[in-house]
Amino acid sequence: MELKREYEQDFHQWIEHHITLLRSGRFNEIDVEHLIEELESMAGRDRNELVSRLKILIAHLLKWQFQLQQLNEKWQEFDGRSWQRSIIEQRSQVADLLEDIPSLRHHLNESVNLAYPKAVNLAIDETKLPKSLFPKTCPYTVEQIVDKEFYPPSE
Repeated sequence: MELKREYEQDFHQWIEHHITLLRSGRFNEIDVEHLIEELESMAGRDRNELVSRLKILIAHLLKWQFQLQQLNEKWQEFDGRSWQRSIIEQRSQVADLLEDIPSLRHHLNESVNLAYPKAVNLAIDETKLPKSLFPKTCPYTVEQIVDKEFYPPSE
């Protein structure tokens, strides 16, 4: 019962205490219920970070595809370099995440499906383009999304 109170009152102390318990092999003293809850939460945070990175990446790919030409015609000097930097950065972050947590690769398709509607909303907010302009499903494959060389053709 003391561990459960410690969990609620001082989470950091609860973690330190569990590290000590695990290192000393005192498994029967572990607050299993909360430990499972925290491990599930950690796994969820990793998947959420992947979705968040993909959202930004896909939004910039959409802007590249559906707005670059329009802005380039309006302002000759506009070449989308800031979008390109963001695409490069998000691809790098996704690659780092997948390198650090290889099992997230199994969640890539699902993560793209979760990220896509959010990416469309972000692209709409940033471009003010109509929602009807964007495809209902992600027009890019997972391979294209993470491919450093892929940029969709501008329409």
